[in-house]
Amino acid sequence: MDNFSFKAMQTAEVEAGKFETREVTRSVDDLPPGDLLIKVRYSSLNYKDALSASGNRGVTRQYPHTPGIDAVGDVVTSNDSRFAVGAAVIVTGYDLGMNVAGGLSHYIRVPAAWAVPLPGGLSYFEAMALGTAGFTAALCIDKLQRMGAKPQQGKVLVTGATGGVGSCAVAMLSQLGYSVSASTGKALNHDFLKRIGVSEIIARETLSQSSSKPMEKPLWDNAIDTVGGNTLSNVLKAVRYGGSVACCGLVESPTLNTSVLPFILRDVNLLGVDSVEQPIAIKAAIWQRLATDMKPAQLLLLANTIGMEQVPDFLGRFLQGGITGRVVVRISP
Repeated sequence: MDNFSFKAMQTAEVEAGKFETREVTRSVDDLPPGDLLIKVRYSSLNYKDALSASGNRGVTRQYPHTPGIDAVGDVVTSNDSRFAVGAAVIVTGYDLGMNVAGGLSHYIRVPAAWAVPLPGGLSYFEAMALGTAGFTAALCIDKLQRMGAKPQQGKVLVTGATGGVGSCAVAMLSQLGYSVSASTGKALNHDFLKRIGVSEIIARETLSQSSSKPMEKPLWDNAIDTVGGNTLSNVLKAVRYGGSVACCGLVESPTLNTSVLPFILRDVNLLGVDSVEQPIAIKAAIWQRLATDMKPAQLLLLANTIGMEQVPDFLGRFLQGGITGRVVVRISP
């Protein structure tokens, strides 16, 4: 295909330590090598995109750079027989939007090994209303279920419940019949949480305080933790015998101060969850569940849709903790 121009968001260092994100014109020849050239229909915004757009070198090493760890769209050219021209695909994780030009662009080019066919039962919009956040939440639930978590057992706690992963986890657990408790520091979002399926709300401060107690009264049968730090430590102390905690975030802290007592006295399981480097076969299987039994009936309540011109403002809101639910970015018709 001949070279052509298109619009993309780009973050650049405009002066030492100061980064700005704006819309620019790029050409196909500017894109990295890859098997698939994809016309992006929708992307979404995630906390990692905000870190990339703020110049965080732990996320993105070189600038200028196009963020966007999520994309869904149509194959324009393909060097891989598994993907025909016109096929609808999802790309999340791996190095997309981190050190490879990401989904906040009308076109991306990626290895075929990064792409998953868009399952029947999900529209382009719905795929990005879920995105990496929904995929991560689904991985957490899948792990809990493989450890034996069942709806009839009792309550599942979700921390950071108004965030992308947390809100998706709440909606999916509710959809699957679980009783959901939610931890949040956003009192104004209690009604939102109840609408997506929360039956009990716990103030963030209740769990985020440092505690010297090695164990607490058991309160939850299982949990999904999206924040880490003291919160994860306190959750582990209050999970009932044989329960599991799926851990997928560190927005509070990457440090975990705890003892072995919950593990050896209550048989508690701490399950690590990574959404970036999952084998593509597992990604495809989880996306199939997201199109079927895990697809939240309340999906539209989770998502706020914006245009590319609004991206810089919303990226700033992420870093200020001002986002509830999911932000879908409309890229092209």
